[in-house]
Amino acid sequence: MGLVEKGIRFIEKITRNAGYDQEWIILREDDTSPDYGVLPYQRPINEHIRNGVINLDKPPGPTSHEVVAWIKKMFELERAGHGGTLEPLSPQ
Repeated sequence: MGLVEKGIRFIEKITRNAGYDQEWIILREDDTSPDYGVLPYQRPINEHIRNGVINLDKPPGPTSHEVVAWIKKMFELERAGHGGTLEPLSPQ
């Protein structure tokens, strides 16, 4: 299985797991040299943390600021922040 097929299967899997009903349109099929990057599921966790986003389901209680401070301490980061609210959903 080439890198393109692996990448497409990965995208389809996360789309399905997210509950989306999305058909992807592939504009071009071409393998990229592994010398120029790594597929997300093969990327080391430290690269995900350094260059990525952590999706977090914050429990009730701690503030968004506290959770960011915990993340910085746990992963020994100099900078971290949150985009938007981390408040839990209210029961309907």
